[in-house]
Amino acid sequence: MAASTLCWRIDDIGCKGNNSQAIYALQFRLVYLCPMHSWKAIYNYTFRYKFLAFITIVGNLLYTVFNLLSLVLFIPFLQLIFKSSDFKKPIQHPVFSGHLADFTGYVADWYNFKMHEMVSTDPKQALFFVCISVFLAFLMKNASRYLAVWFQSELRMAVVRDVRDELFSKSLHLPLSFHSQERKGDLMARMNSDVGEIENGVVGMLELIFREPISIIIHVASLLYISPSLTLVSMCLLPVTAFVISRIGKSLKRTAKHGQEQLGLLYSAMDESLGGIRIIKAFNAVDFMQRLFQSINLRHQQLVTRTFRKRDIAPLLSETLGAAVMMCLVWFGGSMILDSTSNGSGLTGELFITFIIIFSQLLRPIQSVSNQIAVLQKARVSMDRINEILTSDMRILEPEIPHSPISFTESITYQDVSFRYGEELVLKNVSFTIPKGKTVALVGESGSGKSTLADLLPRFYDPETGKITVDSVSIQSFKTNDLRQLIGIVSQESILFNTSVLENIAFGDDKPDLNRATQAAQAANAHGFISQMEMGYQSIIGERGNKLSGGQKQRLCIARALYKNPEILILDEATSALDTESEKLVQEALDNLMRDRTSLVIAHRLSTIKNADEIIVLSQGEIVERGTHEELFQNQGIYYRLCSMQGMS
Repeated sequence: MAASTLCWRIDDIGCKGNNSQAIYALQFRLVYLCPMHSWKAIYNYTFRYKFLAFITIVGNLLYTVFNLLSLVLFIPFLQLIFKSSDFKKPIQHPVFSGHLADFTGYVADWYNFKMHEMVSTDPKQALFFVCISVFLAFLMKNASRYLAVWFQSELRMAVVRDVRDELFSKSLHLPLSFHSQERKGDLMARMNSDVGEIENGVVGMLELIFREPISIIIHVASLLYISPSLTLVSMCLLPVTAFVISRIGKSLKRTAKHGQEQLGLLYSAMDESLGGIRIIKAFNAVDFMQRLFQSINLRHQQLVTRTFRKRDIAPLLSETLGAAVMMCLVWFGGSMILDSTSNGSGLTGELFITFIIIFSQLLRPIQSVSNQIAVLQKARVSMDRINEILTSDMRILEPEIPHSPISFTESITYQDVSFRYGEELVLKNVSFTIPKGKTVALVGESGSGKSTLADLLPRFYDPETGKITVDSVSIQSFKTNDLRQLIGIVSQESILFNTSVLENIAFGDDKPDLNRATQAAQAANAHGFISQMEMGYQSIIGERGNKLSGGQKQRLCIARALYKNPEILILDEATSALDTESEKLVQEALDNLMRDRTSLVIAHRLSTIKNADEIIVLSQGEIVERGTHEELFQNQGIYYRLCSMQGMS
């Protein structure tokens, strides 16, 4: 990205919001200006568990060493079969110098000495010794590999757990503005599919950094020792393979990103369709939704198929190009052997065969590098998508020095509060006060800003201008958890969880109190139907409470608010979706809930707020009328018109 673009972004950030928000936003943007951030994030997750990573690396290194040793040990066997002149030369018993650095050389000399000794006395014994040595080398190679895989399996799943925990935690802490913009299905795709790619990336990174390069270095060193000239030829040919694979890797990254985004759309389509199955059937839209899903699913299949094809062609091309390189080496090496036959010097047949065997093994880590690069490209795309959530601007910032303790003895005040969603200004300099113990109702047409005003009090959002105070102290000066502890909310939609009745009433309480929950249910007119359930308060209510009727669910939500025993209540159209009988029971429960509490009520059914201490009428984000029911009705303004439409007098 050009420097001018970077400067523009920083300047743009600096002129918006407060300093803390600007810093968060700056960090968010700088993450995506740094191409190495995704690799570093995967690396940090991997080495969070140093012991597991260390043992995995050691196991992979031992695997590489024993793999090469199992090949090198064939040299004496080949010399024995080809009756090499090297076995006819006398050799002295090696002496260990005592220095650790000379240990490897001493072991090699001792092995050669023993081979010469056995060949001179009993060639079959030498052959048996070579077979045993090679077998032990293979045994140690596979044991080392299993050691690495054993600890690697725990490491990769620990990383998956951590990433998913952080992603879920951040999702819960992000403000409602984030969730209103993001698709739930896309968020689920990031927690599942993208996190799975990170798991593959952890394995790929360990092998790409700590196994394959070392394996390549060891194999190349062995090849140089056998024949420097032949190794030079092979090194000139291999970069062609690297170039082709790198081109495929870049293309794979682009396709993988589109595939992951399409998977988010697929999850969203499934979630919306299954959640709205009643409406889909009622409107005979099954075929329509099926065609819509099939089109999204087809696009996902095409993108994933393209990803698989690009990913799978990398090792095949690498192997094909490797075979071409191998044939070139066979021609050069064969020529060198034929030349050495005529002049009696140069590369021998057994060393050339060993060279070819080691070189064929060199192709494996090179192919693995190409595979792991492809895996890491997909993991990088997924890490980018995960980082979009993890580095999202929190916006709802905690105060550096919170006002403590929080108390509520006087009033709640909205002072010139304005708020916008995107470019749309939905509240315009709204001011009013809710005295302690009083009820203030908000009415008005849909979109007038009623729910937004209510959402600002528990800091689901922060106002763009103006402030909200509790006893003359800005709510932004309190810890968010302390503020919300004062507030109970009963919304139009009955949001319940697939647990027991008791756990829903005592939601958020690690140790639910059955007596307290029973009292709350009785006050909410819910104890009767709960007692008739098969397991009473231990009964599971199903996903979103689907085993209960609408009125039962709403009364359970009121019982939940009563259990919390808040000082401030927010009632957001709590009876608008109920039938007449259920509304009566729920309204009685609400009256019990509101008794001696400070309440902010949003209502479409104006009959439920006739007794409010003050009614505020909103229109297009502004207060247009305010007063008691009688005062507003006599003014015959907007409130009077709304009452007339509902048959009130």
